[in-house]
Amino acid sequence: MNKENYAVIMAGGIGSRFWPVSTSEFPKQFHDMLGAGQTLLQKTFTRLSRFVPKEHIFILTNAKYSNLVLQQLPEISLNQVVPEPAMRNTAPCILYAALKIQKENPKAKMIVAPSDHWIEDEEAFAHNVQQAFDFCSENDALMTLGIKPTFPNTGYGYIEYDKAASRAIKKVNQFREKPDYQTAKNFIEQGNFLWNAGIFVWSVNSVINAFRTSQPALFDLFNRGISVYNTSDEAHFIEENYTKAENISVDYAIMEQSSNVYVLPATFDWSDLGTWGSLYDELPKDENNNVMVNGSLMAKDATGNIVRSNPGKIVVIDSLCDYIIVDKEEVLLIFPKEKEQDIKTLQQQVKETFGEKYV
Repeated sequence: MNKENYAVIMAGGIGSRFWPVSTSEFPKQFHDMLGAGQTLLQKTFTRLSRFVPKEHIFILTNAKYSNLVLQQLPEISLNQVVPEPAMRNTAPCILYAALKIQKENPKAKMIVAPSDHWIEDEEAFAHNVQQAFDFCSENDALMTLGIKPTFPNTGYGYIEYDKAASRAIKKVNQFREKPDYQTAKNFIEQGNFLWNAGIFVWSVNSVINAFRTSQPALFDLFNRGISVYNTSDEAHFIEENYTKAENISVDYAIMEQSSNVYVLPATFDWSDLGTWGSLYDELPKDENNNVMVNGSLMAKDATGNIVRSNPGKIVVIDSLCDYIIVDKEEVLLIFPKEKEQDIKTLQQQVKETFGEKYV
């Protein structure tokens, strides 16, 4: 295994659209959402450890989740947990991790991947990442893995690449914001648009140079701590300085500002597990297209539902179609799938009505 390969797993989100399973104290990446015997974080760690040494996998997370990370990944060291004292989007934490890795290994190449994605063909995923690593070893490049669209999705950003490019890795023309339905249809018809999955690959030198050029204030803020990174004084420096960072995504900070951006159209199946509906799409169904996660289901005149309960529990439903049913300790959610985007708002309403302990 290549000792210059590193990985950074983004595991700091709350996953509010998976409420009531995902809460601010115990978000979705720390749950076995698929009923597969591993949490989403554990599955992502296992997937990346196919081509990255385990000791080179860093977990970026909210500081209050550090203990959860160490409990679920006992094979990593404390130094591999990179805690964020405050939420500042993806650019500050990626720069921080890149500087830590560069100090440890100036020749390092790194992949940045969310902790909550579903990837079916892990062999194809490993092959695509290796292609990107090889390209970044030979070129000053900021790379992303793009997903070939299967329908005009309005919930993802899109990547437009050079149509004339004949090789597998394409030069990126521009990033496009989440479109309306007609615009998304036009993107797909043009044939050179990909979904932006938020998976990045680069050398530490390339990404740090991009921050130095495009975000000099952010670079200077974190570069001042270079002498203490990977030492016992690092935590104090980050605690004092992290909140000073601008709240900005890595896409806005460097990807949209740089001229050396490339994309590899992925060959693996992918889903951003952001809602109960997306989870429903990826799990096996019974003869009536119902999905059961944990427990056992008895369904009568019921179709298209996703049901989650505690292991060993029997759930009986009658005359329900296309519903989300989640039974979790003190909260029972019965909600139409077509309104799943409203769960985030519903969670806030529950908080205001019944208190924070339920969200």
